[in-house]
Amino acid sequence: MHEVDLGRVLAVDERADWAAAEHDAGRTIAFTNGCFDLLHSGHLWSLAEAARHADSLLVAINSDASVRDLKGPSRPLIPEDHRAALIAALRPVAAVTIFAAPTPLEVILQVRPDVLVKGSEYAEADIVGAEEVRSWGGEVIRVPMRAGWSTSSIIAAIRDEQG
Repeated sequence: MHEVDLGRVLAVDERADWAAAEHDAGRTIAFTNGCFDLLHSGHLWSLAEAARHADSLLVAINSDASVRDLKGPSRPLIPEDHRAALIAALRPVAAVTIFAAPTPLEVILQVRPDVLVKGSEYAEADIVGAEEVRSWGGEVIRVPMRAGWSTSSIIAAIRDEQG
C-alpha cells in the first residue's frame, strides 16, 4: 500500500521558506485567495485557470474568524483545516496557507508571487496586493468567473429546498 499525498498546507512560519525554495528552483509562483467555504466546480475552474499562469500555485484561504467577519455568523460551513486539506489535495494546487488578517496582503508580501490571480468580478484597482506585485515585476491577472456558481447561491438553493 502506498502513501496518499493530500497536498501541502503551509504554516505561517513556512511560507517564506517555501516561496524561496520555489524561486530558487526557477519556478514561478501564482497566488490566489478566497474563503472556499463550500468547494464547487466554479472554484475548481478558477484554480485551474490560476495555475495555468505559473509553475506553482499557492492558495491562501480565510481563517474561520475571517470568513465569519466577511460572510456572517452562520459561516463558514466547513472548518478552516478541512477547507485547507480539500484545496491542497487538488491537482493544480502546489500549497495552501490559512490567513487570519482581513486581507491576504501579509501573505503576498511574504511569498512575493510572480502572478496574482483574482476573479474578474474584482476591479483591478480593488485587488489587494496588486500594486505590490507589480512593484517587483509581477503581473495581475483577472480570470473570468463561471456563471451560476457561487457558494452563496448553493446555500440559498439548499435552504429553499428545506424551507
